[in-house]
Amino acid sequence: MAKVSTLSWSSFLSLFNAQALWVTFIGGTIAFKTLPRQQFGNLQHRTFPIYFVLSIALSSSLLGLWVYSHPSVLQNYLHPTQGDVAQAYALAAVVLSQAANHLIIGPLTSKTMFKRHKLEKEEGKAYNEPNVSAEMKSLNKLFAQLHGISSLANLTAFLSLLFHGLWIGNTGAGIKSIL
Repeated sequence: MAKVSTLSWSSFLSLFNAQALWVTFIGGTIAFKTLPRQQFGNLQHRTFPIYFVLSIALSSSLLGLWVYSHPSVLQNYLHPTQGDVAQAYALAAVVLSQAANHLIIGPLTSKTMFKRHKLEKEEGKAYNEPNVSAEMKSLNKLFAQLHGISSLANLTAFLSLLFHGLWIGNTGAGIKSIL
């Protein structure tokens, strides 16, 4: 049977490398530069929910293991300057930002994107051409805002994971066995 500490490290590495690093900085950039815009949007619409669910599941399990292994977190949760508590806050930030993206921001962004795609077909113009309708300008503004919020939430998750990784790399995870 695998050790809990090994599972914790494996979960963290999967979450940070495969999930956050690849999706945020490598795979998304390649897809954006390679695919036509509407195909890229459709790809993101299909892959991001899976990415967010996996991120939520892995970061929730890491948070649960962290709190279980560091019981002082529950007693000192109002003291985020304590190292163990700060790590719980970082992992909670990942869970919350990815949950917000999955449940609220992502669906609103996709809905706006598809409205924009439909309006492009109706108007016979791309979203960024001169003289687009007022409705298209409104959709463009909303899409930009939602995309920015989504990117900020994803960056929050990435930086929180980076902070946690640097912490456990320097001090160790201190994960207890649950058996």
